[in-house]
Amino acid sequence: MKYTVITGASSGIGYESALAFASRNQNVIVIARREDQLHKLKQEIHNINPDLDVVIKPADLSESEHVHALYESLKEYDIETWVNNAGFGNSAPITEQNVHKIEKMLRVNIEALTTLSTLYAHDYAEKEGATLINVGSDVGYRLVANGVSYAATKFYVTAFTEGLAQELQDQGAPMKVKLLAPAMTETEFVKTAREIDEFSYRDNVQKYHTAKEMAEFMLELYDSEKVVGKVNSESYEFELLDPIYPYTSRRKAD
Repeated sequence: MKYTVITGASSGIGYESALAFASRNQNVIVIARREDQLHKLKQEIHNINPDLDVVIKPADLSESEHVHALYESLKEYDIETWVNNAGFGNSAPITEQNVHKIEKMLRVNIEALTTLSTLYAHDYAEKEGATLINVGSDVGYRLVANGVSYAATKFYVTAFTEGLAQELQDQGAPMKVKLLAPAMTETEFVKTAREIDEFSYRDNVQKYHTAKEMAEFMLELYDSEKVVGKVNSESYEFELLDPIYPYTSRRKAD
């Protein structure tokens, strides 16, 4: 049995991506802090296909020791696809931002993603059909006011993921690595970033996608030969692209 792992699966893009992969009859391992939401997701998946195996793994990826323990607990599964979706943002000028929140954001957005990507690459780089998808952001390519720290974490995700994809290609490894870069998406992101209880995308945002639309874009990226699936921040069209950052291969470096 093969599995798709999705972190940050309790809501938003992660939740809808789990449903999208399940709609293709793929067994899923869903990871998030909120176990009750994962059980809700499991029931919804079983409404699609009761024969699918849905494995629930509660974990707080802001705790470094939880990240390694999580990966070790998945060693018994054959993981065909790994989706690093967990992450959150912050909306404040750097001079006013909460340092503890930023430290937690760095651990989730950068440290956990890097650790899980690296461990998965160690085990699956030479396995045909293996795919790693990291969820970045269109602000991984541009900077925005009151979001510099968050954008910086996504610049890292963009550079790391594009670099890993090209490094594995350079080595002739069969594992595929891809980056999904959403723009404004109707999720819990704004509420978490601004630390507010309610937020209406319909009333406050001119252009946005739903989480379900982004999950569909993820499958388009998954099916393609391209490395980057990016929402154009002006047109809001979804674009499949080659890596954007330049990369020097080891042959050229030598």
